[in-house]
Amino acid sequence: MKYLITGGGTGGHIYPALAIANEIRSKDKIADILYVGTEKGLESELVPKEGFQFKTIRVKGMPRRINKESFIALKELLHGINDAKKIIKDFKPDVVIGTGGYVCGPVVYMAKKKKLPAIIHEQNAFPGITNKILSRYVDKVLVTFDEAKKYFKYPDRVVNVGNPIREEIVKINSEESYKTLDIEKNVPLILSFGGSGGQKKLNDAMYYFIKESIERKDVQVIHVTGKRFYEEFINRLNRDNIKLPKNIKVYSYFYEIPEALNIASLVITSSGAITLAEISAVGVPSILIPKAYTAENHQEYNARAFSDKGASVLMLEKDLNHKDFSNTINKLIKDEERLTKMARASKSLGKVDAAKRIVNIINEIAKK
Repeated sequence: MKYLITGGGTGGHIYPALAIANEIRSKDKIADILYVGTEKGLESELVPKEGFQFKTIRVKGMPRRINKESFIALKELLHGINDAKKIIKDFKPDVVIGTGGYVCGPVVYMAKKKKLPAIIHEQNAFPGITNKILSRYVDKVLVTFDEAKKYFKYPDRVVNVGNPIREEIVKINSEESYKTLDIEKNVPLILSFGGSGGQKKLNDAMYYFIKESIERKDVQVIHVTGKRFYEEFINRLNRDNIKLPKNIKVYSYFYEIPEALNIASLVITSSGAITLAEISAVGVPSILIPKAYTAENHQEYNARAFSDKGASVLMLEKDLNHKDFSNTINKLIKDEERLTKMARASKSLGKVDAAKRIVNIINEIAKK
């Protein structure tokens, strides 16, 4: 079968698309998979590395207000529709899968114009505008959060399948992780990171928590600043003459997140869809600090979906202060009963077989 997959702009759209593509490839060794993205998007870097065919279309995001950029974006959209039409004509896919981002618009729309089976996958609790529009045309809308269902016009087409995650997340040997990361088994571990790019508000809050915890032996910390904030964070420590003890580690980027997630007592992070899917797959309690500047404030919707179920404590950036932040961490770390309940609630939200579910639905639709 021929599968055309599209999704781009951010890792939140691209990584689920790649997880779906890899699941297709694992089930069907002779599957013909084409990924369509944009030339300058992150997908142009990530997709070829995974060994998939990659083609580009011309398209730009539409500004929220009408201005000069709106006309440029409209012109590019028309180009994108023509590009998508040509790609579909040449490739002749059996099914089209979109995972969000404005690149999906022309591709999925043209697929349905050609009466091809098509689905979209929405990662967030508050859907992006492209997926909201496309949901009117596609055969199925696959979501990660039940909370997203009410934003789509045809709820009977919506299925909660979860968000595909990296396989290694659930295949980690915890005993080995303690050794690899040099973490003591019987001392609580706090893992904090602000998504792949870091988060300034989280860094500021963690700085003061670390500063207050320098002499402590009852807690371990792994804090990931993000590359663009690392130098500033370290300079701040040096200015305050703070030397990090063995039980507190600060990194610019951390490749061993899967290992750390599997042994963490508490995770402190923003609330991107991929991060939440990985947290819930493992079943770990969290403090969520959604980034306030994300599109349609979707991270707050994601975080509320977790806090409403008792899996997380929600703290908004605008309300964040160092004293309350530290108090919240310290109360949670000492309350084993609450952490256990939060871990159970987190695990109940996880769908480790999301990629399999999605591919099963794709194949059902393609064969109709």
